[in-house]
Amino acid sequence: MPVTITVELFGIPRARAGTARTTAQGDCLGDLLADLASRFPSLARSCIEGRNMRPGFTANLGGNRFVTEPETVLTEGETVLILSLDAGG
Repeated sequence: MPVTITVELFGIPRARAGTARTTAQGDCLGDLLADLASRFPSLARSCIEGRNMRPGFTANLGGNRFVTEPETVLTEGETVLILSLDAGG
């Protein structure tokens, strides 16, 4: 059964999803992205392509490490940040 992950959105992803925080399900980053894409079509069009981040966007696990590999394993209670590469700018 997929785990529930807290997702925080920044910059363009936040604007496209229309929310700063949500939850999504997935055992890995790709599954999480697919879940987000199915619920937020505008986010998918701009930031997500299938199970991958589009160029110019990245994910961060708990504020500690940037990841883009769809097979990155996620654990219950983890927070994933989705942001454009210029969001910190």
